[in-house]
Amino acid sequence: MAIGSTDIARGITAFALWAGVAVAGDLPAPDAVFPKVEMPQIELGRLLFYDPILSGGKTVSCATCHHPRHATGDGVSLGLGDGAAGLGPERKVDVTNTPEDRIPRNAPALFNVGAVEYRSFFHDGRLEVDETRAGGIRTPLGLEMEQGFASLLSAQTMFPVLSGDEMAGHLGESDVSKAVRQGLLTGPGGAWDILAQRVAGIPEYRAMFDDVIGQKPVYFHDISDAIAAFVAFEWRATDSDFDKSLRGEAELTRAQAHGRDLFYGKAGCANCHSGLFQTDHDFHAIAMPQIGPGKRAAFESGAADEGRMRVTGNPADAFKFRTPSLRNVVHTLPYGHAGVYAQLEDVIRHHLNPEKHLVDYDPAQAILPDLAGTVDTTVMDDPTEVARIAAANELTPSALTHGQVAAIIAFLGALTDTASLDGQLGVPATVPSGLPVDQ
Repeated sequence: MAIGSTDIARGITAFALWAGVAVAGDLPAPDAVFPKVEMPQIELGRLLFYDPILSGGKTVSCATCHHPRHATGDGVSLGLGDGAAGLGPERKVDVTNTPEDRIPRNAPALFNVGAVEYRSFFHDGRLEVDETRAGGIRTPLGLEMEQGFASLLSAQTMFPVLSGDEMAGHLGESDVSKAVRQGLLTGPGGAWDILAQRVAGIPEYRAMFDDVIGQKPVYFHDISDAIAAFVAFEWRATDSDFDKSLRGEAELTRAQAHGRDLFYGKAGCANCHSGLFQTDHDFHAIAMPQIGPGKRAAFESGAADEGRMRVTGNPADAFKFRTPSLRNVVHTLPYGHAGVYAQLEDVIRHHLNPEKHLVDYDPAQAILPDLAGTVDTTVMDDPTEVARIAAANELTPSALTHGQVAAIIAFLGALTDTASLDGQLGVPATVPSGLPVDQ
């Protein structure tokens, strides 16, 4: 029987995959799509992003937990929001206004989140596109909170300002925190209205909004739209060595190319970390350890953070978390939804045998600013909770040599877009409110 060219091609592809070699069809196309944004709105959003005026106590800005100094994160496993000062591991509590708890999940990086392929946000995807709903998005906060936003990224900014631990502040601390604790979020006198009036009352901001929306009242979605425009513009990581290799402009080093071939071949990393930004935008249970309070309601049984199941209510989604993008990953430590791994090699090895690394996890490797000298390890100290996390694991144990792990790390380094780390516009020296800017 004659063998055709199609059969030969299939044979070559099969051999290449078996050998751990990436073939052209396995690699993503360098075709990221971002929305069109206008510079006046971007410049306005930049100032709002770095301005503490949007927090209840006027001490925390978006940049507190998403700062270019820490690769658009905060450089710690679980951050401290309201009630502390400083950035990253150096952040210190205010003894007169001590944080009630750590922020329950690790602050994700912001690289490329303005790309149109992003259709959900947060580790559990609780904010996501839903074209069946009036506002085109779905949130656990209901229909009233889903309308008026220009994009999903814009809607994302409404969550931190309504969180007591993050930006809203403690009970009775400010007009914003009081409104949030009373459930007054939207409408006159609600938290959004208070923040919008704060901003609109500053002449420089009002003049900038006139250039963007005209002489209309400023609403919270106008603020969030501007912040989203800035974020979508500022941190586009699309010019790494990997991108250049996809465009035929440069070649990876031998180690990087070997790591790429493993990543898209034998190691199976691209089963979840697919696409141009190395994420399938889906949710997977890989037995990640949990430290800190986790994202759960006080009345819920168990202590472990059940991830996507909190959103869907489906037990099959227990302990599933969103696949993170790997752009600039060598800089976006620590890793995991609770930031449990400080070293990239450690989180890679966790993927090779999740249940073993879950059981053996040492909380001492987390990076945490001090909060009363304690680290909440309730889940890891409870064999029943650890067993629940392990039982949901989807990954089959696998093996890689030390050299292969090193090659994959080299490839992950090729995903760094150095220019994107600082952002296109950078940190402003001052903001219209006159409040201090974290530099």
